[in-house]
Amino acid sequence: MTVRLLADGSIELRDSCAADDAEPLLQHLLGAPDARVDWRSCVEAHAAVIQVLLVARPKLHGPPSGDYLRIHIAPLLSPRDGRTWLGEPAGNIGNP
Repeated sequence: MTVRLLADGSIELRDSCAADDAEPLLQHLLGAPDARVDWRSCVEAHAAVIQVLLVARPKLHGPPSGDYLRIHIAPLLSPRDGRTWLGEPAGNIGNP
């Protein structure tokens, strides 16, 4: 499974997240709206998964490992209040 709820309460996205992963991701986020999503191991994600992230706006631990996600999607999900990604220095969003 590419969407996992970890023991610390965070949600991990791994490898290639398919459309079927959107529902479990949404359920985890509805159950724990403050959960952190670790997508550092996510290589690609179906649009349905990205839509869940865009709507839920969870705290993200990233950036993701996939080039397309890092370059095109991560900037759309970057924190709006000037914070940096969890675990990532300022200025590295979208940079390989």
